[in-house]
Amino acid sequence: MATAVLARPARSLINVVQCVRLIRTQATVMFAKENYEYDLVVIGGGSGGLACAKQAVQLGAKVAVLDFVKPSPRGTKWGLGGTCVNVGCIPKKLMHQASLLGEAIHDSQPYGWQLPDPAAIRHDWATLTESVQNHIKSVNWVTRVDLRDQKVEYVNGLGYFKDDHTVVAVMKNQTERELRAKHVVIAVGGRPRYPDIPGAAEYGITSDDIFSLPQAPGRTLLVGAGYIGLECAGFLKGLGYDVSVMVRSILLRGFDQQMATMVGDSMVEKGIRFHHRSRPLAVEKQPDGRLLVRYETVDEAGTATNGEDVFDTVLFAIGRQAETGTLKLANAGVVTAEGGKSDKLEVDETDHRTNVPHIYAVGDVLYRKPELTPVAIHAGRIIARRLFGGSEERMDYADVATTVFTPLEYGCVGLSEEAAEAAHGKDGIEVYHAYYKPTEFFVPQRSVRYCYLKAVALREGNQRVLGLHFLGPAAGEVIQGFAAALKCGLTMQVLRNTVGIHPTVAEEFTRLAITKRSGLDPTPATCCS
Repeated sequence: MATAVLARPARSLINVVQCVRLIRTQATVMFAKENYEYDLVVIGGGSGGLACAKQAVQLGAKVAVLDFVKPSPRGTKWGLGGTCVNVGCIPKKLMHQASLLGEAIHDSQPYGWQLPDPAAIRHDWATLTESVQNHIKSVNWVTRVDLRDQKVEYVNGLGYFKDDHTVVAVMKNQTERELRAKHVVIAVGGRPRYPDIPGAAEYGITSDDIFSLPQAPGRTLLVGAGYIGLECAGFLKGLGYDVSVMVRSILLRGFDQQMATMVGDSMVEKGIRFHHRSRPLAVEKQPDGRLLVRYETVDEAGTATNGEDVFDTVLFAIGRQAETGTLKLANAGVVTAEGGKSDKLEVDETDHRTNVPHIYAVGDVLYRKPELTPVAIHAGRIIARRLFGGSEERMDYADVATTVFTPLEYGCVGLSEEAAEAAHGKDGIEVYHAYYKPTEFFVPQRSVRYCYLKAVALREGNQRVLGLHFLGPAAGEVIQGFAAALKCGLTMQVLRNTVGIHPTVAEEFTRLAITKRSGLDPTPATCCS
């Protein structure tokens, strides 16, 4: 009996020991699974990636950002901050401003400003590029300091996946460092494409190079008629250079085509030449250092003819490709869009997850999403808030406003006329339009031929506005406020009942009264009636 009584505690003790061992084993397994060095690793130090990283740290996460710039074929490289800061929005806007200032100098004479010799005024390319690069470097520095102050670890290395939770950073000295993370955000952005023709990469440049080009560009050929090509063509012409644009198909693909045509026509009026239905065949360097471009032009009947011309600079702006090729996505199980055929990533609309649950993507790397800096920033912050802040908000990619900074700027938000017609039928929409005359253009007698705007609306009821389009000075400043109104359900009734600020170009939206359907002349007689 005594023996039996003593055995019971012994068996109980054995059970307790076994239970403890089981708990320890399970804890070890769980700890191994959760033993991550970082809560979040962001691959890519552009606008979207940095916004995500900083927001995550503010919510208590431990975060590292990897960023490394591979030099362009010409050898151009830059600092932290991504495309926008270094070779995109910021330097583009500064050079656009330089171009506008040149025009303003000549406009100032009729306003009474006395210039010593207007014909002798010249622009100095070296001064401009130095000023632009100095500003960019200051932003690079501030960005690094900001990351340090916010406790975001910056790793200057090229990242790739070892597995779905391990990112490897290849450092400048080719050593490698592994970072284990619970979550990973891919924010590597994109780089310009080169055409597959002889001499393109050897002798041509892209938007990666133009803003720090050591010598004046001289006579320049822009290949491509998207917004990057047209913006570069515009500011180069404004700075006094001879500029031609080679267009394979249409201008500003994806934008309203009436507005795109008017943008092109306004650039022709400025003296920019367009080679339509043309494509380059080869770029050859001549003994004098200039570039001979051989090209093909196809007429409307389909007959091809060859031509050639000589330029000092050839800039390719034929599109961009996502920088996913070096990520070794297969190691993490990530599949690109179109079943792996695309270089871009398709993500879940709710939380930006890729096909791997804890790997996300943001910015220009996304498939069929707007490639715009504010979009990437907004989406990056939302990802962080969903991961670490318990937020349930979603990124809204509809009705994102944008502006093309051509000499006469084009700003838009919402649907193009073509898209609205496709969605609602020709009889289901009403298009209000008007030409207008900016007050600032009167005294210097600048052309107002292409100053134009339109509102695309539903035809029935209060006529909800589907899209707004504006061609003229300060288009970005004009369209931003109307973008907020459109997101709030703007109708033509509300627009017509809004009193405009006079005299401004923005007030022209409140004066829209003539529809295309009416056939009436949308040209105003005066500025004040």
